[in-house]
Amino acid sequence: MTFALENLTVLDLTQVMAGPYCCQLLGDLGADVIKVEPVGRGDATRQATGHRLPHGESAAFLAVNRNKRGIALDLKSEAGRETFYRLVDEADVVVESFRPGVAARLGVDYPTLRERNERIVYASISGFGQTGPYSQRAGYDLIAQAMSGIMSVTGDAGGPPTKSGVPVADLSAGLFCAVGILSACLSRAATGRGQAVDTSLYDAALALSIWETSELWATGRAPGRLGSAHRVNAPYEALPTRDGHLTIGANNERLWQRLCAVLERPELPADERFATNTDRVRHRVELAGELARTLRTRDTEEWAELLLEAGVPVGPIRDYAQSCADPHTLAREMVLELEHPTEGTVRSLGVPVKLSGTPAGVRRVAPGLGEHTDELLRATGRSDEEIRALRAEGAVE
Repeated sequence: MTFALENLTVLDLTQVMAGPYCCQLLGDLGADVIKVEPVGRGDATRQATGHRLPHGESAAFLAVNRNKRGIALDLKSEAGRETFYRLVDEADVVVESFRPGVAARLGVDYPTLRERNERIVYASISGFGQTGPYSQRAGYDLIAQAMSGIMSVTGDAGGPPTKSGVPVADLSAGLFCAVGILSACLSRAATGRGQAVDTSLYDAALALSIWETSELWATGRAPGRLGSAHRVNAPYEALPTRDGHLTIGANNERLWQRLCAVLERPELPADERFATNTDRVRHRVELAGELARTLRTRDTEEWAELLLEAGVPVGPIRDYAQSCADPHTLAREMVLELEHPTEGTVRSLGVPVKLSGTPAGVRRVAPGLGEHTDELLRATGRSDEEIRALRAEGAVE
């Protein structure tokens, strides 16, 4: 099988989520990703007090580190750095997630590595970026959601600011970084030179706020919380049924008329409060109440079947156990089963991008700490005796 990025070698110096997710995406597309972890402890998520599989593996670590080989180095030691430099000499991309300034103190910053390999693409993911007054602050998904404005628009109207259940700042930073890396690699193909790529959780969270900032700049008012409702269309939200909730997207006149017909509520389109989309948005609370009064008379799946048959976009609200077992999820190969050396069969999310000519794929589970150290050191020209010496002084594991 041919992969889109099969000739790309990526050195992954990142930990926790945003950076590992970025590098996993590149690995899914075929890149040879080498995860470089600290000797002894490895990636912080290996020790995270979260969910663990039966034999002790961290579920969080496995989730964002597949399709990687692993090496453990002590970058604070001269021998560890020299080993890393040898990897850099043959690599295409380095991705790091240190706080700005740390990479330079370790001697693995872009200016240093560029001297060895002018083709290197050097990507940095941090909380607030490499520049600006907040650059030295620690960055977390929660803080990025808070400071970017995301939490100010998430949650029910009149309720407290709420964090998105999915870590959107972390994951979008990883996505944006992957796009930046691929763009820099395309540029290098033309110029022969690499470049630095800089993104952050804060930038990424703000970049997702397209609707909200457009409202701010159009009206001069900061948008507030609307629960699941849409800012400029109605009805477009989650509504209660007899046994759960149903999301309904009747966001144009044709769909609005169809919705009212299925609900057998012909008086609603004639109501001046709901005559146009503008009216429906202005009176969205009253509209939701009217629709809920009817929707509560039947179960979710019954309404979904009736509305879908009429061409009205709807979807039941499901938990992850339900969505991961859905036949469409399985048909799209979005849940995979992989073999782990100690945990046996483990499940992983599939690849969301389907390429017809160079399909992405999952070739290996996340590596054990230093699992491929010897293999990678031999590839850089180290003899078995040299490898034993490096291990003896703690430069590698």
